[in-house]
Amino acid sequence: MVALAAATALLAGCSSDGGTNDNPLTGGKASGDSVVVGSNNFPESNLLADIYGEALKAKGIKVTYKQNIGSRETTYGLIKNGSVSVMPEYNGALLAHLDQKAAPKTLEETTKAVNAELDSRLMLLDPSSAQAKDSVTVNAETAKKYHLTEKSSIADLKDVAKDLVIGASPEFQTRRQGLVGLKSVYGVEFKSFKALDVGGPLTRAALKNDDVQVADIFTTDPKISEEKFVVLQDPQNLFGFQNVQPLVHKGTLSQEGVAALNAVSAKLDTETLLKLDTQLQAEKKDPMDVAKAWLKSVGLG
Repeated sequence: MVALAAATALLAGCSSDGGTNDNPLTGGKASGDSVVVGSNNFPESNLLADIYGEALKAKGIKVTYKQNIGSRETTYGLIKNGSVSVMPEYNGALLAHLDQKAAPKTLEETTKAVNAELDSRLMLLDPSSAQAKDSVTVNAETAKKYHLTEKSSIADLKDVAKDLVIGASPEFQTRRQGLVGLKSVYGVEFKSFKALDVGGPLTRAALKNDDVQVADIFTTDPKISEEKFVVLQDPQNLFGFQNVQPLVHKGTLSQEGVAALNAVSAKLDTETLLKLDTQLQAEKKDPMDVAKAWLKSVGLG
């Protein structure tokens, strides 16, 4: 899928010690020979960044981390200007950021559409089969009150959403894969919106405590089954395909580096990602430890 010839030189990164930059927003390109691996501001993205970085280190490539930077609205600009070399991305969510009108029907169409809109300085490597989708999820109390089950659709909220509060990251208010799309695609408008974190502990706690009745929760979140949350079906495919896929600033990886990240994608599926997320959230393991153990278990560490 990716022409390896497009990735031949190593990145001029910001250090060569493989450490973590305490302030991921400071500085631009700097002299050095590290590949800079960044992540968005939620645990799964941090975990994936650790997996990518450690897979590169296993090939003798020096890595610097810029973890927990922020939302895509920030990180896309940083990888465009070369401040970050590699980002774990979700292809459908990236496409929605680049083209809000896009509605691909397959993974192949999604990748093709992203490539058509992607900045010329960037390239996507191979997608994994692992998907972590945004979702419209209700708590057990709300599900019972409105007779909602795992077979229910987002559209089933149309008549009752006026009485419900939805919680999500601040960006969810203005994204098509958020309130904009819920209104235009499903005709769903909520009583109010509560700004929380990106499917993290604040969002889960607010949903559990009924501070919000509906929330954007990632489908790989183990708390869904633990707390008896109900994920509503998305028959109009608003949230699209969200396969985990490395996004790379061109010229920042050697061919060996590209091959290392493609090898990660080949091994990573949704079941595995859910298990790794469970180790982070339920078992409270350190993400770097989880990343290293998984890479070793699949022969990539």
